[in-house]
Amino acid sequence: MNITLKLNGKKISRDIEPDMLLIDFVRAEGCLSVKRGCETANCGLCTVFLNEKPVLSCSVLAARANGQSVTTLEGVGREAEEFAEFVADQGAEQCGFCNPGFVMNAVALFRENPDPSVDEIKEYLAGNLCRCSGYEGQLRGILNFLEWKKGGAK
Repeated sequence: MNITLKLNGKKISRDIEPDMLLIDFVRAEGCLSVKRGCETANCGLCTVFLNEKPVLSCSVLAARANGQSVTTLEGVGREAEEFAEFVADQGAEQCGFCNPGFVMNAVALFRENPDPSVDEIKEYLAGNLCRCSGYEGQLRGILNFLEWKKGGAK
């Protein structure tokens, strides 16, 4: 079957198998930030935006994206780079495998709620699995980033 979609702002059309997952489609298109982790929609590593909403690409058929807009970390650009610097400053990136999904979900949180409470941050990011850390570095990075966005020091 043929699908046409916008991937990171670029219109593409491809023939795919009907059972192809969105994760396999975006990776085949060179978006290697999208990671394969649990393949059971539990870890958040494969997060992409489908029409600006975060979805787990390991549990979405590529055919569902037909006519839609898909954004990966490669398409988020400077918005993600700014935030990722704050996570790195806290030493929270350790192995880095979870970072793309974590950053995508954090960007979605910031877009949805520019001034979240600590509890709202924890709830929003609960689906992100990181085997290296206790999430405290990521939380500090988020809080520092939000303070900086309000005009505070880095």
